[in-house]
Amino acid sequence: MLIDSHCHLDYPALTEDREGVLARAHAAGVVRMVNIGTTRRDFARVRKTAEDLADVYCSYGVHPHHAAEEGEHVSTQEIVAEARHPKVVGIGETGLDFFYNKSPRAEQEDSFRRHIKAAQATKLPLIIHSRDAEEDTIRILKEEGPVTGVLHCFSSGRYLAEEGVKFGLYVSLSGILTFKKSQELRDIAKDVPIEKLLVETDSPYLAPEPYRGKPCEPAYVARTAQVLADIKGVSFHEISMRTTENFFRLFTKVTALS
Repeated sequence: MLIDSHCHLDYPALTEDREGVLARAHAAGVVRMVNIGTTRRDFARVRKTAEDLADVYCSYGVHPHHAAEEGEHVSTQEIVAEARHPKVVGIGETGLDFFYNKSPRAEQEDSFRRHIKAAQATKLPLIIHSRDAEEDTIRILKEEGPVTGVLHCFSSGRYLAEEGVKFGLYVSLSGILTFKKSQELRDIAKDVPIEKLLVETDSPYLAPEPYRGKPCEPAYVARTAQVLADIKGVSFHEISMRTTENFFRLFTKVTALS
């Protein structure tokens, strides 16, 4: 029993064979998926997918790559209003990306702060993207005050993991955990408290070993969970159970399993 806490089911690589993607996810034991919003213009499609599929939920937000084109136009009030939908269970994907710098840093920061305020107002978890911006991510979070959330697709350094956990955030691990060159990440994951861990695919990106080079899909979260279990020295069953419990603790709006 697994949950893919972050995927993009509406991206072309997955829509071409959606029935197959969902069937393989279910066969792998994936019982819930969160379809992540990254732009205002595409959100209607993201939401419709969640409305149509009982085990799929979604989030509303503007990715930092799109902060320049959409960020200043998406107010905190708009995010809060969209989050009233019963299938919207998180705020984001939001955050800072100073690696690609596809939007000016000031506009990324302003957009991030609006999303934080929306998460505080709705009491929904913040879905945080942080790349080459670890110190600024923590600084802004501390300036804005308490919020629940997750450091999605974590691949940063120990500082962000430790400070994020201190702040109360969860750490979500993707297929990057399985890559041969990711030993530093595996060392960090070993030290993150198990009660603060989630797993995800970020599909269709970052397929884990041995699927690298193929479009990633929610079923592959099982491979990441197995590697995480090995790192933690626990069974696959335990890591599946614990990450699922953690997910429902964070994403309180998602319908629990019967």
